[in-house]
Amino acid sequence: MKTLLNLLIIAALATTSAFADAKVKAGPRKGLLLDLGGKQAEFFVEKDRTISIAVYDAALKAQPASTEVITATAEAPTGKTKIEFEKKGDILVSKTKLPEGEGYQVVLQAKSTPEAKTKNFRIKLQLYICKGCGNAEYACTCDE
Repeated sequence: MKTLLNLLIIAALATTSAFADAKVKAGPRKGLLLDLGGKQAEFFVEKDRTISIAVYDAALKAQPASTEVITATAEAPTGKTKIEFEKKGDILVSKTKLPEGEGYQVVLQAKSTPEAKTKNFRIKLQLYICKGCGNAEYACTCDE
């Protein structure tokens, strides 16, 4: 029994330390930065509830969207809504708006190139502005 308890404690500590490095990072537009492996994609909800994705290099220098493949699913209480993106200027913009409300999950599937492995990001859509960092809550960089 004591061995089992020690194993559970070690597993809990390992899980906690794994998430300690998963600190939220915000981009230049105060959106949520997503690591695409060598590139950063900034998830940003516009005032009209569309999503825009800006692409940056490792030093956060803006790059035109080119080879990125991104889709999203909004898991709103009214049902799941698939969201596709199109290139507008140097960024990717959703073709449809997010469903009304907030507090639901947006699952973003992103690849830096069509051949790359898909990365999944689960984003809790909270649009109010954090008083601590000034970002929308989905991109809050505060420790709490």
